[in-house]
Formats: sequence, structure tokens, C-alpha cells
Amino acid sequence: MDAAVDAGTGQFELNEEQRAIQEMAQAFAADRVAPNALDWDKAKHFPADVIRETGPLGLGGIYVRDHVGGSALGRLDAVLIFEALAHADPAFSSFISIHNMAASMIDRFGSDEQRQRFLPKLTSMEWLASYCLTEPGSGSDAAALKTRAVKSGGDYVLNGAKQFISGAGDSDLYVVMARTGGDGPKGISTFV
Repeated sequence: MDAAVDAGTGQFELNEEQRAIQEMAQAFAADRVAPNALDWDKAKHFPADVIRETGPLGLGGIYVRDHVGGSALGRLDAVLIFEALAHADPAFSSFISIHNMAASMIDRFGSDEQRQRFLPKLTSMEWLASYCLTEPGSGSDAAALKTRAVKSGGDYVLNGAKQFISGAGDSDLYVVMARTGGDGPKGISTFV
């Protein structure tokens, strides 16, 4: 679903499907997000109910493969969606992006059992997901994270602190990065 690109100027034109995706996201943003964004911000309200309304539009699994309930869209399609939503409320758009990052990680790296267990609820937006990387003292530098996961019997025990987690307290599923190995990025595992 590539856009037509002029090799000489680098300018491109969206194809019909991309324009439809953009228009759908713009309409939702204008109808459901923009009229409420300022009130949500003033009240420090997380609009989980309106976020869940994006599920039937296919926005709960933008990058997720279609055979597990996703929309199987590309990065340009996602940019069109996020840009349209951000025009109404950048925080709303950011959470949709974060939710999709978590769903995509489960689709790409999870087991078949995890895909079947979690993705239908995430792609429908029945469940909201948060991505938990940022820590005090290391920010979003994955290689510097301190949260540890230690195997105990058949489970892992996680010990550490996360901060600035969008949707914290409202999400139903958390994708958490923790150190299971040595220093650096190769010693990190992801837990659901």
C-alpha cells in the first residue's frame, strides 16, 4: 500500500486507501476527541471510554497482523492516524501509539499462545495496554535500565521502579522491560 513518490522531488501522493484511513481518523478526532480534549486535560482525565471506541475502527492493532485481529497497516498509515488524532489531542494520539507498540511487540515476539490470549482483547480495545520502559535515573535508555527479573520456580519475580507510564492505573495489560542478563541491551527481557 505504497504512496506514489516523485523520484525527482521526493513529493508523494496518498493512495485511495490511505486517504480513507486519514479521513476516518480525522472524522473520529473531530467528533469524539477535539470537543473534549481541553476538559480532559483540565480535569487530568484519562478518556479510556473514548479510547476504547477506536477498537471498531481498527486502531487497537494498527501494526498487528490481520489473522490475529489486527489491521496489518504500515508505518505511513500509522502516521496518518496519529497525526489526525494529534490535531485534536496529542496525549490521546500518544496513548493510541503506545497501545499499538505494546500490541505489536506481542504480535512480533510473543508465542502463539500469547497472541491468541492477548491480541483479540487488545485489537478490539476491550483491553488497553501500556509499555513500561522508563525508569528513574535511566529515562528511556533501555541499556541502562535497572529493573531486574529473577526466575523463581516457574515464574519470574520483578523488582524495580518504572515511571512516566502512559495509561498507568487504567491499562489492563503492561509490557514491562526488565533485566534478566548482564549489562547492556542484550540482557533485557520483556514481560506481559
